[in-house]
Amino acid sequence: MPIKGRIAVEQVLGWNASGKDREQMNVSTPAVVVDLDIAERNIRRMADVVRSAGIRHRPHIKTHKSVYFARKQLEAGCAGITCAKLGEAEVMAEAGIDDILIAFPIIGADKQERLFRLAQHTQVTCVADSLEAAVSVSQVGERLQRTIPLYIEVDGGIGRCGRQPGQDTAEFALQICDLPGIEVVGVLSYAGQIYAEQSREDIREMAKQEACLLKQSADMIRANGMTLPVVSGGSSLSSKFAQDLDGVTEVRAGNYLFHDVGQLSMGMVGVEDCALRVVTTVVSTPAPGRAIIDAGSKTLTTDTMPFSKGYGYIVEHPEIEIFKLNEEHGFLRYPPELSVRIGQQLTIIPNHACVIPNLCDEVLGVRDGEVVLSIKIDARGKSS
Repeated sequence: MPIKGRIAVEQVLGWNASGKDREQMNVSTPAVVVDLDIAERNIRRMADVVRSAGIRHRPHIKTHKSVYFARKQLEAGCAGITCAKLGEAEVMAEAGIDDILIAFPIIGADKQERLFRLAQHTQVTCVADSLEAAVSVSQVGERLQRTIPLYIEVDGGIGRCGRQPGQDTAEFALQICDLPGIEVVGVLSYAGQIYAEQSREDIREMAKQEACLLKQSADMIRANGMTLPVVSGGSSLSSKFAQDLDGVTEVRAGNYLFHDVGQLSMGMVGVEDCALRVVTTVVSTPAPGRAIIDAGSKTLTTDTMPFSKGYGYIVEHPEIEIFKLNEEHGFLRYPPELSVRIGQQLTIIPNHACVIPNLCDEVLGVRDGEVVLSIKIDARGKSS
């Protein structure tokens, strides 16, 4: 699979720097494994970067959906966690994690009831970009006879959710600030378009733009007499430039824990930084230059990346392309002179690591190529 031309061959080979196939791992494939030494190093690095910038980190657990890794992040000094959905928050709260941002609108009577039960024993912060969502949270706060902290979501540029930056956000803050069951404490955005940038400097500039828009919106709200202590932004890419995030007080990086082809193909990380891998076995070689592996769309994500081909990066043989996925089969093509044999194990860095844990009940923690523990994906499937 071609990788955008910034990474030297000796860098991208990682575990396979000698050019030889590694020994087969003693796992039943397909298996999702996490190199714990790499993951823990990634946690420490991000903690150091944001701490040095005076920014707190509230990591997004949708990447790993596991209590094990959430606790590792909190032990490194993270200030609470971010959940994509109520279901994730419920699982994390049950495990004793007590400071949770739910970065998704609470819409519907069923969600209100679940939020009420959750907020009875957990410190929960919510988001809103509409009067309906703000009222929904406010009604829960009234039932609790206290206010629930609320962030106003600002469109970071991908048109997904959020008020428009600036005046629209400031006017919305005034519209909802007197609702009895909430306290507007911050603004939040996600500038996902940063993953389409093509150079480190372009990524840095996009990070600065995200911070600038958020700060402008926050300052306009403050100019109306409101106290707004939190400015929350920062993806795993932009958080790498925490020193440039002027005005941002909190970042919510998630993917940084594992990394994947998304950042690898941009030259932002090397293979040695990618903690999550899929170990797969070649099960058929139907024609010269063609092979089938036992990892398909139920193991690997079908997400594609703008700067790479196929559905993952094969560590041992980067020239192999995973060009097609069925549910249980992955289709490989490669130069016919390359020797690929039935029974051979291959190691894949997925295109988008955040999807992979939600496809399995557990991931295997490894150190020095040996499995040392099984990590439960506690919030698997908790998408409501």
